[in-house]
Amino acid sequence: MKKLLLKLIDLYQHYLSPDHSIWAKSMDRPPYCKHIPSCSDYTKEAITKKWALKGLIMWIRRICRCMPWNKGGYDPVGK
Repeated sequence: MKKLLLKLIDLYQHYLSPDHSIWAKSMDRPPYCKHIPSCSDYTKEAITKKWALKGLIMWIRRICRCMPWNKGGYDPVGK
């Protein structure tokens, strides 16, 4: 399950992500994501450090924090 989720995130980053994809890298613009690391990188790290279900829960919580009223900034996965 863990490997499948990480592979899906890799595919998303390569083809669809507004920060990581092929088309996004060809554009000369600042990063789209207001958080560091980006949500997809955060999710990959959470799934790698924690187990798959906990990583997905952390991802959902992170997506919920992505709103206009949140300043963003550095938001590590933690221990």
